[in-house]
Amino acid sequence: MARLSRLAAAACATLLAGNALAADAVTQRANALLARMTLEEKIGQLTQLGAEVPGPNKETPDALIRAGKAGSVLWTFDSDLIARLQRVAVKESRLGIPLLFGYDVIHGYKNVFPVPLGLAATWDPALVERSQAIAAKESWVAGVNWTFTPMVDIARDARWGRIVEGAGEDTFLGVAMARAQVRGLQGPALGTPERVLTSVKHFAAYGAADGGRDYDSVFVPEVQLRNVYFPPFQAAIDAGAGTVMSAYMTLNDVPASGNRWLLRDVLRGEMGFKGFVISDAFAVQSLENHGFAADNADAAARGLQAGVTMDMASNSYMRQLPALVKAGKVPQRVVDDAVREVLAVKLRMGLFERPYAGGGAPERKAAVFNDPAHRAATREAAQRSMVLLRNEGRALPLAASLKRIAVIGPLGDSGEDILGSWTVEKGPGVSVLAGIQARWPQAEVTFSAGGDMQRAYPLPWDADQGKAAPALMSAADQQAALAKAVEAARQAEAVVMVLGERANMSGEAASVASLALQGNQQALLEAVVATGKPVVLVLLNGRPLDIRWASEHVPAIVEAWFPGSEGGHAVADVLSGAVNPGGKLPVTWPRSTGHVPAYYNHNRTHADETGRTFTSRYATDAPSSPLYPFGHGLSYTSFAYGDVTLDRTTARAGEPVKVSVTVRNTGAVAGDEVVQLYTHQRSGSAARPQRELKGFQRIHLAPGATQTVSFTLGRDELKFWSPVTRAWGVEPAAFDVWVGGSSAATAHAEFRLTR
Repeated sequence: MARLSRLAAAACATLLAGNALAADAVTQRANALLARMTLEEKIGQLTQLGAEVPGPNKETPDALIRAGKAGSVLWTFDSDLIARLQRVAVKESRLGIPLLFGYDVIHGYKNVFPVPLGLAATWDPALVERSQAIAAKESWVAGVNWTFTPMVDIARDARWGRIVEGAGEDTFLGVAMARAQVRGLQGPALGTPERVLTSVKHFAAYGAADGGRDYDSVFVPEVQLRNVYFPPFQAAIDAGAGTVMSAYMTLNDVPASGNRWLLRDVLRGEMGFKGFVISDAFAVQSLENHGFAADNADAAARGLQAGVTMDMASNSYMRQLPALVKAGKVPQRVVDDAVREVLAVKLRMGLFERPYAGGGAPERKAAVFNDPAHRAATREAAQRSMVLLRNEGRALPLAASLKRIAVIGPLGDSGEDILGSWTVEKGPGVSVLAGIQARWPQAEVTFSAGGDMQRAYPLPWDADQGKAAPALMSAADQQAALAKAVEAARQAEAVVMVLGERANMSGEAASVASLALQGNQQALLEAVVATGKPVVLVLLNGRPLDIRWASEHVPAIVEAWFPGSEGGHAVADVLSGAVNPGGKLPVTWPRSTGHVPAYYNHNRTHADETGRTFTSRYATDAPSSPLYPFGHGLSYTSFAYGDVTLDRTTARAGEPVKVSVTVRNTGAVAGDEVVQLYTHQRSGSAARPQRELKGFQRIHLAPGATQTVSFTLGRDELKFWSPVTRAWGVEPAAFDVWVGGSSAATAHAEFRLTR
């Protein structure tokens, strides 16, 4: 054993030495190139152009690229255009520095996976890593070598539209998903073949916007920044993320894209980030709009000096930095350091040797896009993401012998909305209707939309383009459509209602004031349930919705999120029982809009929440408890948890404590359970959350089978940043431990840490 340890140590030392040499070589090459660059060419590397947006003086992107005035191009996935612009950069510019081509490849390129919130609901980091590796390969073969993902913002307010793009409310789960996404997209290191550069966003606390309103101000104390919002970024950086995107909003009155403490002291200093920072679109220019910068020149100076390396889309650096440097208002050293960061990332990617990514061969692109394994992977991910919220009286699975099924709801036959927001090469996915028709080929499957759920106003970018508000049904037509749906339900043996949100109702600039089902969906649901026919509700959505009525009157509810290309097949797989759902909620499901922000890991109050004297934080009109707790998810089987055992009940602070529990499948079918570990520190230098997720494992058990699942609680799991000591540490204290299938777990043990 000792010899093996020495060999492992020697191998590790050799690997580290090789990395050090590689780092030295990158630095030398970057410095040599930097020495040859003019000021305008340097600033060009700090500029990201829109692919087809005219530059200053109506210059075309080709001319700017040829002059060395661009380091990156965004907003195109046109393979031919990408190849042409890269040839201009490599063959026609003076120094031949290749371009980065960035696009928002969030949850798949050609083959679309569930939205990130749905991927988080799998509680399966290995699956998420595989999914993003496929997305990276498809991006790479198309010529897109940089994706603006993962979004690792913690989101506790379901009104915020971009909750769909992250991993939900919990830091521990968010860390696991951030790490998995970076590894999947980039591979083990920058330059891994068929992988792409990532941009972790939005640094930082963007998801804590006032009122859940996208882009709005954020006020978060430092203790929450460090304990809740920073750790997923640290995990992504530790996994090798090459770039970080700064956020739009002001953080505690200082714009995140002009925040030197955030971008230099914390990101580059404390977190050890070695890549470069890209602004969000127009965020540098917006420093003026925030009332932070006096004008665009001031915005450019303050953005760069704060630590924003590359300006996305606003051309502020291109317009302002030459004069600012020549006037001595921005030191040449600051520009050189920023350019060196960009060049180092391009060199580490191997972009100078392989500038054309997938090579641009149409046959190669077609082969990758049409790989059956990629399509199959989207179906598996969708299956594993679905959460069975409710299943009273074993309403699911539906019988294979059904002869008449009605699919009702405005989303039931939509192959577009099932993909969700942030899709790239748009193509219809498999709708729920199509999936049910394929799964029950012998049945008569009818469809009725039941009305119109679209918004009565255009999205912001629609208005900017002069698009009118979408046409809505008249009240008479709505009533007729509802009556038709009710009649279809009456003629069916079983009804599958598909309700929720259209794809553009979640995502950027898609925050809402109410979580209620939009349009006539609630009236439609109540009318169909009133027929007395068996009803199953399938939700397509990117956020928790107000389904209080459904949770009392609809026996079975499946949260399908926006499940992607094979979504309809995956829904049918779950409804039929061909797949036993095992997903778990990555968010607390609030009872109503008035319950947000909602999250399980809040602090205790002055009264014991488990005692009879504590009734509710809301005094008279609603219970404080969620509709469904964080981590909740049912199965077609059942699981029993044994006693929680510890390998020790006393340990010194920092020493590991092993926690074990035996889980048994007590039902008649095989199924997945996500075993979840929660802790609570009873006392210390600061009050700690009543429960915190500190471990999870998704397991598969045959009927009657048992498995012992173990977790280790060490320094990383038990440390926190104290606002009193202003440091990270593990404190001597008594700790509670719970293990179970959700944050409401009851199997309990306790231990104590000593000095």
